[in-house]
Amino acid sequence: MSLDASRIEPRPERLTAHEARQRLEHARNTRMTQLRALGESSQDDQLMSAQKTAIERVLKEIEEAFARVENGSYGTCLGCGKPVPGERLEILPYTRYCVACQRRAAA
Repeated sequence: MSLDASRIEPRPERLTAHEARQRLEHARNTRMTQLRALGESSQDDQLMSAQKTAIERVLKEIEEAFARVENGSYGTCLGCGKPVPGERLEILPYTRYCVACQRRAAA
């Protein structure tokens, strides 16, 4: 059995604003569920506190991504100004950087 490349729909490189909002909503809802689950836990240790802080940080990044959708800069790397690859936005819809600039920012 062979794959017929002509049957595969090409994916657009850039997400539409609607697609970006949908992915961001999903990411936000997932993090809110995680945060609620942590809040319901009877344990209040350092690990739980660190997890809560990390989730809150991601929620802030998601809100910033919504703002970028609104102002038209969503999908553009804040480091180099080039488009963030669509595959990266599928995995991390709230990312601000392409992989190369993310590595530089983390160093």
